[in-house]
Amino acid sequence: MLTEFLECGQVVNTHGIRGEIRIVPWADSPDFLCQFSTLYLDSENRAMKVLSCRVHKGSVIVRLEGIDTVETAMLLKGKTVRIRRADAKLPHGSFFISDIIGLDVVDEEGRKLGVLKEVLSPSLQQVYVVSGTREIMIPAVPQFILETNIPEGYLKVRLIEGM
Repeated sequence: MLTEFLECGQVVNTHGIRGEIRIVPWADSPDFLCQFSTLYLDSENRAMKVLSCRVHKGSVIVRLEGIDTVETAMLLKGKTVRIRRADAKLPHGSFFISDIIGLDVVDEEGRKLGVLKEVLSPSLQQVYVVSGTREIMIPAVPQFILETNIPEGYLKVRLIEGM
């Protein structure tokens, strides 16, 4: 089931003296967070209007409406940052990792191999961890990932000997 809000980072500290916060992004690129005019904080999904946003050393520095001192910014430290799914603009063929976790993984003949349990990002290439009768690690490249069908709930893969 697709959720309305997606976790996309965490407030790790303040930045400067004007109430800016430093967010560690949970996205392919820190620039992704800068496209949003509203961020939602913590489990209450409290809407916070973004006044400014910039990337700085792999983090995202954000100034939020109503947060204008270091003291008020400190209250946000440790909070999870969310975005509204409807506000996100992804390139065609892209998807959120949270949407594929839990998908059934099937081979080319349609036999179920297991369920996608985790996505690892050890380097530039992601690796899908499939949990079934045994654990399978599959590089997330077109040679092995044949189809990602979120509405139907499956991921079709090609395995090679030794996988």
